Amino acid sequence: MSRRRRRPATMLAGLLILALCALLLPPAPVAGTAAAGAPRPRAVPLAELTVVSEQVAFGLQRPIAITGLPDGRMLIAEKNGTVRAYHPDTGLAAEPVLDLTARIDTSDNERGLLGITPAPNFARTGILYVAYTSLPAGALTLARVPISAPDRLQVLLTQEHAEYGNHNGGQVAFDRDGYLYWSLGDGGHANDPFKSGQNLGTLLGKILRIDVNRTCGPKPYCVPFDNPFVRVAGARPEIWVYGLRNPWRFSIDPVDNSLWIGDVGQGLVEEINHIRPHQRGANLGWSCREGTPVFDQEQCRPGVRYTDPVFEYEHYLTENCSVTGGVVYRGSATPEARGTYIASDYCSTLAFAVRPKPTGGYESTTIGNFPIQPTAIGTDVNGELYVLSDLPGWLSRVRFERVQPATDGRGAGR
Repeated sequence: MSRRRRRPATMLAGLLILALCALLLPPAPVAGTAAAGAPRPRAVPLAELTVVSEQVAFGLQRPIAITGLPDGRMLIAEKNGTVRAYHPDTGLAAEPVLDLTARIDTSDNERGLLGITPAPNFARTGILYVAYTSLPAGALTLARVPISAPDRLQVLLTQEHAEYGNHNGGQVAFDRDGYLYWSLGDGGHANDPFKSGQNLGTLLGKILRIDVNRTCGPKPYCVPFDNPFVRVAGARPEIWVYGLRNPWRFSIDPVDNSLWIGDVGQGLVEEINHIRPHQRGANLGWSCREGTPVFDQEQCRPGVRYTDPVFEYEHYLTENCSVTGGVVYRGSATPEARGTYIASDYCSTLAFAVRPKPTGGYESTTIGNFPIQPTAIGTDVNGELYVLSDLPGWLSRVRFERVQPATDGRGAGR
């Protein structure tokens, strides 16, 4: 009997000791958060980075856009209207996962299937958003389509583009709020023949922002209320930024929802623009300006504020010909490179690195070369880099390596 009376007291004393120990001892690390309190690796100087590419697939037919899926696959859009799937474990699938060739106008070198991105809920719906030049007259077209049912494609928005086959833009991307962005060129030819860049009454020469999760009246989308030109008379409310020549490739940094835009130049300079959300409605200058230099004084207006590129490089009398806008690296394989924007040029294949400075402004340099004819730079679901090569039909995986700082002056600081 006496033992039975003392046992509860002993148990209570033991529990009290355990509770005191739990208060005094440091907490055990939780899976996946052990390094949460550890200092993050510091970004290294850009001059100490270089890119290294490894070819992982070939046999693609003019690949022009790439996007990652939640299941680890990469979807690759081919200019003729087919979409191929690549997985690092199984390689490039032999058959397309989507075929839109019956809808695509490929009559010019720059026409075709141009952009592709999965819906934010793709894992559940299998919906893709695509941009292309449509038959019969090359109209710039934005549509959504179930990957398993191409006959159910729904056109959301179009812009006539019949006169010239070039300057189609074509990038599509979602921001972290679920809004869809679409880039369109200025209408083609040269010298902005329709004066589209500075004209808010046309979608040409713009990047649009729309809500594809709702419908408004007869439109299969809505215009977000905070778009900058919603209440501007004569302006298309879908416009987010304007003054662009041919924004062939742009990307959205998920960390701050900002746009990084590669705008192809006329022949003097190529440029990269960085537009944060508070800069909505920014005028990037074309065709008053090409980059920072004045291009057509008649298109310049007194009192108008133009947003300078954060990086520009020479086109005229160089090996450069056309900027290929890229992405901000947010992967984990090279933490020291996080936050660095990577872009290239279709002819020179130079790898450009641009990074905002903590004190303001930007630093930039070249950090090697990509494989021949880079048409698009994208990431997989983990944020690691891949690059497409046009006529060779290659897909290459890209990684960073540390190097000794270059002393030959190739870097273009700004």
